Amino acid sequence: QVQLVESGGGLVQPGGSLRLSCAASGSIFSARTIAWYRQAPGKQRELVARILNSGATISYGDFVKGRFTISRDNTKNTVYLQMNSLEPEDTAVYYCFVDRIETTRGVVFDRWGQGTQVTVSS
Repeated sequence: QVQLVESGGGLVQPGGSLRLSCAASGSIFSARTIAWYRQAPGKQRELVARILNSGATISYGDFVKGRFTISRDNTKNTVYLQMNSLEPEDTAVYYCFVDRIETTRGVVFDRWGQGTQVTVSS
């Protein structure tokens, strides 16, 4: 089964940094939409960052305010989210999304990762 496996979450102090990774078990070369979302307890899932049209458009949630950077490495089939100047309000489970993954058995669409917990606390 095609998977997206996230890593890099954990506990960090306010002002600290984390880099989340999302590794696909297939090729993301042809993916047009790659994104990170997050969901805090009792809140709806919200968009953190998104790459559209294979990189022509990159957008971030308003709350990001220049602190996060989304990127992709097609050679490693991995998506990243670099998060700096973290705040307690950033505490949430972070999920990656890829709209198209190519495998030896064909193409799969709209895959989500299992989520990685990010906790920002002193």
